[in-house]
Amino acid sequence: MTAALLIGFFLLIPIRALAQQPEANSSGGFLDSLNNGFAQIVTVLSGIFFFPIGGENGFPLIVLWLIAAGIYFTFRMGFINFRAFKHAIDVVRGKYDDPHDAGEVSHFQALSAALSGTVGLGNIAGVAVAIQLGGPGAMFWLTLSGLFGMTTKFVECTLGVKYRRVLEDGTVLGGPAYYLTRGLLNKGLGSMGRGLAVLFALVTIPASLGAPNMFQSNQAYAAITNLIPGLPNWLFGIGLAILSGIVILGGIRRIGAVAEKLVPAMALIYAAACLWIILANLSEVPGAIGTVIREAFAPTAVAGGIVGTMVQGIRRATFSNEAGAGSAATAHAAARTDEPVREGIVALLEPFIDTICICNLTAIVIVLTGVYQNTNSELGGVALTTQAFGSVIGWFPVVLSIAVFLFAFSTILSWSYYGVQAWTYLFGPRRLILFKLIYLFFTFLGPIASLSTVIDFSDMMFFSMAIPNLIGCYILSNEVAADLKDYWHRLTSGQMPTYAEQQAVEIGANR
Repeated sequence: MTAALLIGFFLLIPIRALAQQPEANSSGGFLDSLNNGFAQIVTVLSGIFFFPIGGENGFPLIVLWLIAAGIYFTFRMGFINFRAFKHAIDVVRGKYDDPHDAGEVSHFQALSAALSGTVGLGNIAGVAVAIQLGGPGAMFWLTLSGLFGMTTKFVECTLGVKYRRVLEDGTVLGGPAYYLTRGLLNKGLGSMGRGLAVLFALVTIPASLGAPNMFQSNQAYAAITNLIPGLPNWLFGIGLAILSGIVILGGIRRIGAVAEKLVPAMALIYAAACLWIILANLSEVPGAIGTVIREAFAPTAVAGGIVGTMVQGIRRATFSNEAGAGSAATAHAAARTDEPVREGIVALLEPFIDTICICNLTAIVIVLTGVYQNTNSELGGVALTTQAFGSVIGWFPVVLSIAVFLFAFSTILSWSYYGVQAWTYLFGPRRLILFKLIYLFFTFLGPIASLSTVIDFSDMMFFSMAIPNLIGCYILSNEVAADLKDYWHRLTSGQMPTYAEQQAVEIGANR
């Protein structure tokens, strides 16, 4: 009942804003009025979340909140982002997979499903925006933020598995809403945990409908029209909604099965094009890297100086890998494992792949080609990246169109699951089909609607997810550290068998 009232409150805000704009209603139509109503919400939220600490050119509050968490967790967990890197690779390869463990998907499928929600347009458009606004030096801070984000992902995804619920039919319910409720209850903070969980679920639902869904379908349409000019937007919307529905209605198992094939394919296509340009200009790569490092500490022609460069890098890193938002903990909660720490270690690979690898490939290409120096250009985001690639590879816009479509499609799939988990927490599984149909309707609406205000609103909701999530992670970090200490001792002392060893023992017992 409380959740329903809060959702009603969220819906009444734009309605009230619409009612206060008669001119927009009469001249611009319903859609323009809706955008204007949401714009008022965005303005208020922006003043809160991006309030600058230390003056006009200081750190936005939410950016400071996210990077401080990454630094704290990295030291608290003993730099597990570096210590466990090789072990994470072994786990993803299936060395420790036990089919008897509870869960719905393998470690690799869980990683792929989570990556499909983060590897996307942020790696293409977000990097270009960071360089445009913060200069090449922003990439240094983006990379550093990605390293700290690896540990944040470890903490939240470990908690996601530890406090998940496994139903009788094997379906897994997990993510921040569940570890906020159950974890804080164990600390004697039940009321606080329930309040934070409801807040998290409330902002996750609108966040899932906006940028991860409508914007993605809009950009996918824009990419495909480069290959099929004149394609009706409504027809593309219907086709994409049907294609997405086939996967989404099948739940996390089908999403994981598709993601484990789609994510490596789209990442390889894009990375191959990046490497093509880098290898063709190999002698200039050291100079490009030097430019990034030099501009990180002595930026030229960047508003806000070094602080402005840092802020742009950290913001783009957060948008790209979502460390701290808690979204990935939902996907990893479904992993087939009885070792929460193990899945947390798998999760730390996400910011490495997404931010440190793919984002930097894009950045090196943009810096190598020098397109960011064209101050007269009005290009931004995907268009700037396309220009950078097109200046070396004439046919690359075709490849980029395919990559953008795959990135967008995979993000739509993953965020549907995140929205499902938030909806289920608030209303239970009986009304789940309603959310899925709403979600698919927004997928259809994406190529048709005007999205600028909706995207901004969704971004605010995305950042707001990090507030209740990280509060819970801070409170529960000591038990994560204790669990990690126990796990690492068993691993390094040889007490932890691999799956091959377990299988051999079972075969011997059967004989």
